Amino acid sequence: EAIRAIEAVGLEPALLEVTADELSGGQRQRVAVGRALVAPGRAILADEPTGSLDTNNGDAVMDLLEEIHAAGATICMVTHNPAYALRANRAVKLLDGRVVAEQAAA
Repeated sequence: EAIRAIEAVGLEPALLEVTADELSGGQRQRVAVGRALVAPGRAILADEPTGSLDTNNGDAVMDLLEEIHAAGATICMVTHNPAYALRANRAVKLLDGRVVAEQAAA
């Protein structure tokens, strides 16, 4: 299952043999999403899961998070990417620690 998950996030299975300090920030983010695929919980807290990724890998991670959500998990995600925020069922915009906007899915 670990190999399937690591491949699902666009990484090579050989990376299963290295330690976390040998991975880039983007690789670490994708490994975290892969971990959620192997052992999905009822809720996933994702703090900028696409922040260190290029557009293609960011989109792939978002697709995987949507799959995990479709399987029944709640996803609570922080992002600065407006396009990714629009993909959420509910979005809350904060400014200086205060809620300034809230939007539910159409």
